[in-house]
Amino acid sequence: MHLQGVVPPRPTHRLNVIGFFCPIPVSEAKKVLKNMSSGNVLELLADDPETLHDLPVLIGRTNHNIISIEESAGEYTFLIEVNQ
Repeated sequence: MHLQGVVPPRPTHRLNVIGFFCPIPVSEAKKVLKNMSSGNVLELLADDPETLHDLPVLIGRTNHNIISIEESAGEYTFLIEVNQ
């Protein structure tokens, strides 16, 4: 889910929650995002399909933005821009 021709920003932080299931991916993302600075970009790697619903709900309650969500071989990569 990228805009055509737009290169996404490079992640400044990475969180790998592959192998963890609800609620761990979202709670870990919440902790990491809380300690990041405005303008930073989190790359979150997950394989729990619930993150496709739960993570956007979490981000919707903040000023942060989901830049992209990609799926490959059952793994999901989220890019999240931090806005304080």
